[in-house]
Amino acid sequence: MKNILVTIDFEEKGQLLIEKAAELAIKFKAKLWLVHVAAPDPDFIGYDVGPQYIRDVLAKDLRNEHKLLQGFTNQLKEKNIEAEALLVQGTTIETVVELTEKLAIDLIVIGKHEHGFFHKTFMVSTDESLVEKSNIPVLIVPLK
Repeated sequence: MKNILVTIDFEEKGQLLIEKAAELAIKFKAKLWLVHVAAPDPDFIGYDVGPQYIRDVLAKDLRNEHKLLQGFTNQLKEKNIEAEALLVQGTTIETVVELTEKLAIDLIVIGKHEHGFFHKTFMVSTDESLVEKSNIPVLIVPLK
């Protein structure tokens, strides 16, 4: 196992997910790829981009998310773990699956969140969808 992809969503328990992935990286001498998939550009999904202030807010959010990813990566490198951060815009499942092929990923690590009734009823579960569409193993870490 040489490459492990960790999906980051900036939830409060995300650090636990990174720590678990770091344990695996140490044991297998693998590289960690910290990946956050941001919402696609409005043009990509068929909506108008909107006024400039909306674009400015979106750009600021992306810069902040990138800084957070870089901070996580730097923490891992201080522990002598090879790590790289990627902030990619797109649809979550498809983007992660594409990255696994491009980066020769051997394992995907994703967090499992507790959701309420309405979320379970009306939203597609990212972890379950990823398991269905991925051609490589997916490790689901409960984030309780």
